[in-house]
Amino acid sequence: MLIVNAEIDGRAGRAARIENGLVVAVSDGPHDTPRPRAAEDVVDARGGMLLPGLHDHHIHLLALAALASSLPAGPPSVRTAAELTAALRAAARPGSWVRAVGYHESVAGHLDRASLDAILPDVPVRVQHRSGALWIINSAALAALRSVGDDDARAALPADGRLFRADERLGWLLERAGAGGTVGRADLTAVGARLAGHGVTGVTDATVTTGPGQVAVLRQAAEAGALPQRLLLTGPPDLTLGASSNPDSPTNARANLPPPTNGLPGQGRQAGPTIGLGPVKIVLDDDQPVDLDALAGIVRSARARGRRVAVHCVTRAQLALALAMFDDGGGTRPGDRIEHAAVLPPDLLDAVAAAGLTIVTQPHFLAERGDAYLAEVDRDDLPWLYRCAGPIAAGVPVAAGTDAPFGGDDPWASMRAAVHRRAPSGRVLGPGERLDPARALALYLGDPASPGGPPRRVTAGAPADLCLLAQPRRTVLAGLDPGPAALTMIAGKVVHDAL
Repeated sequence: MLIVNAEIDGRAGRAARIENGLVVAVSDGPHDTPRPRAAEDVVDARGGMLLPGLHDHHIHLLALAALASSLPAGPPSVRTAAELTAALRAAARPGSWVRAVGYHESVAGHLDRASLDAILPDVPVRVQHRSGALWIINSAALAALRSVGDDDARAALPADGRLFRADERLGWLLERAGAGGTVGRADLTAVGARLAGHGVTGVTDATVTTGPGQVAVLRQAAEAGALPQRLLLTGPPDLTLGASSNPDSPTNARANLPPPTNGLPGQGRQAGPTIGLGPVKIVLDDDQPVDLDALAGIVRSARARGRRVAVHCVTRAQLALALAMFDDGGGTRPGDRIEHAAVLPPDLLDAVAAAGLTIVTQPHFLAERGDAYLAEVDRDDLPWLYRCAGPIAAGVPVAAGTDAPFGGDDPWASMRAAVHRRAPSGRVLGPGERLDPARALALYLGDPASPGGPPRRVTAGAPADLCLLAQPRRTVLAGLDPGPAALTMIAGKVVHDAL
């Protein structure tokens, strides 16, 4: 394939030739445009910006797929207790479960089994909190799960119906109860297509509970072409990629991936789709018991397997604990990550910079939830929410991920939020943390294995993971709202075409 009349690196009239999944040549300008070869596909970019495909550095694919069969239970769709009641009752069907997501206490306060029973006593209901950390079930759901679990599983189901960090156990029980979890029933086709439409060619799935079942589902979707994006998977230290059902699959030889080249897992000169292991994921929660020795042991186990570490931190206390964990675990390594860094005051920023950590953040949460933060977050923490410019100025690599489905899945909306930092009401949170548009775009252009570094570029020898936009760079950066990509390709294969 030959792409002509494209703007590459801010220079108009350039061309890029694609062969065997790689960019093999990039012209200097209109005077250097190569002639099409016999039977070669030619794409006229019409002056549009050609850039490397975006990489979403923090997403949850199976949960995003499950969103299609879920009921909104929180803002902006549901804002009051009456609206929640109406939505749940309207979704109830005899013999079926109701799955609702996105709940926040601003809707109806503390939600538990009794409050759900008051809405729907006879139909099994499960409601996920907006944070993704908590599921609440009603009595009908509790009875159904207890009927299929063993003694240990039944004992682990709390009487108040609030299951905290219990996705793995809950998913197993739901499958046995015939209610379906996210594993085994996820249709990732729509997810892959929507991401490709945004220009996303790779993702890092940041799910802490990823195990063999989830790996099998993701691998099957990737090999079938339903999920065309390149995948990096987080999870526990002992996570493996297993073996493909297809003996010729390129992922079979990449279960233990060498160091990344050109930002892609185990890539080198290989251009085929890959599934690789990303960092080991550790989740910290303020209200849970802390065993610092055990956490440090996870870090050492990750090192023994040659893996980096990514730590979920949304409060000051969690970030301080993460720093202590790294110290006790033998120190940090390049590419170790703080996920979210939702609250990053100056003293902790200095410590993060000194430790050489990378931040993968979600500035779009300010656009989606900013007014709730203004009402609920400690006043002293408000200036330090989801920072961008400050960490970059301190020498900290900063990248972004959508955290979908717990945030919107459009990376361009995330970029706009990094520029404007405006809550729905219009109030700006942390104006000194705003980025210029080019730097906001770079949040999604970093090396997937080491986010926050120099943006990837369209150059000869690079994998042909590309996003062609309909507008030139100046127009794109003016609003960071290009609409669907004109063309998205992964390893030289077109996966989205709106030309």
